[in-house]
Amino acid sequence: MKRLCLSFIAVLCFAGCARVEPWVMPYEREALADPIMSTSRDPMLDRHRAHVFDVREGARGATVSQGGGCGCN
Repeated sequence: MKRLCLSFIAVLCFAGCARVEPWVMPYEREALADPIMSTSRDPMLDRHRAHVFDVREGARGATVSQGGGCGCN
């Protein structure tokens, strides 16, 4: 009886699992590219922080930005 109950609970738990695709379908990309889907509230502030980080780090090249570590582009 105990095994029957445990197997029933296991079936109920795993019945809700769905196969999740590891990629975004082409027709879903338009909705995900919407600015409202952004995790940031202020994109200008994010760009400024990234610039300050690049200047303070002095090790550019890992991002698409160019310039020296002194901040003079």
